[in-house]
Amino acid sequence: MKEKICLITGANSGIGFETAKELSQRGFRVILLCRSAEKAKSAKKEILKSNPDAGVDLAIADLASQKQIRNVAKEIAASYPKVDVLINNAGSWFSEFRLTEDGIERQWAINHLSPFLLTHLLLPLLLQAEDPRIINLSSDSHFHGKIHFDDVNLKKKYHGLRAYAQSKLANVLFTHEFEVRKTEKKLTINAVQPGLVKTDIGLKHTFSLHGFFWKIRRLCGKSPKKGAETSIYLASSDQVKGISGKYWDNCNIKSTSSSADSSVNAAKLWDLSMDMCGIKTYFPQ
Repeated sequence: MKEKICLITGANSGIGFETAKELSQRGFRVILLCRSAEKAKSAKKEILKSNPDAGVDLAIADLASQKQIRNVAKEIAASYPKVDVLINNAGSWFSEFRLTEDGIERQWAINHLSPFLLTHLLLPLLLQAEDPRIINLSSDSHFHGKIHFDDVNLKKKYHGLRAYAQSKLANVLFTHEFEVRKTEKKLTINAVQPGLVKTDIGLKHTFSLHGFFWKIRRLCGKSPKKGAETSIYLASSDQVKGISGKYWDNCNIKSTSSSADSSVNAAKLWDLSMDMCGIKTYFPQ
């Protein structure tokens, strides 16, 4: 029980991979939760190449599927006595509108509902840890976001940027409302702005024009290793023990947008998310 266990979603590349690599070097057992088993195995191989003694485990699930999220959470619960740190790192960007198997717009499903649901399912394991920490990867894109409560799927007027900004605002609102509603003081939750990072998020599922602009934009970005620094800090530093409900940038607390500070919208989003995930009681009784 002394070994700290950290689960990281989207850990096979970019910020997630660099976070996993560094935390494993600091003695954490890291669980790489990835969509592709092949890419997960490749990431594990790379981590072990630089640190043969690293504790690296794999968990496979498509975070666009609530069924797969529930299944992988059960597998993790059956395999581990606790989870010390949960880093909801996985993020997506799609130029084209499409619904998941659950009838949910993909960015909303992956960027917001998957961390909302996964966190709920792993709470019993987190509560077994002495100092449980939850870290949600958001973005300053939330400053441009609005929660379209009448149409969160954006069926009427979809645009990739609008969907992305909405989901990143949801990450911050979720963080704030979790802090208000949590029943265990030792649980901490924080949101992170990694900054503009040179990743492929804007290239994988985009129209050619969007991909071109992302290539130009990311030239000014920081490396994934640099972008992972705040996540690593919040996961491992004793200096942040007990600090919760904040928004972080470059290892410092930062103010959020006025929309993210709305307690009314946070509560409304919470209720909507509970309904969309089919959750009746969020926190363990």
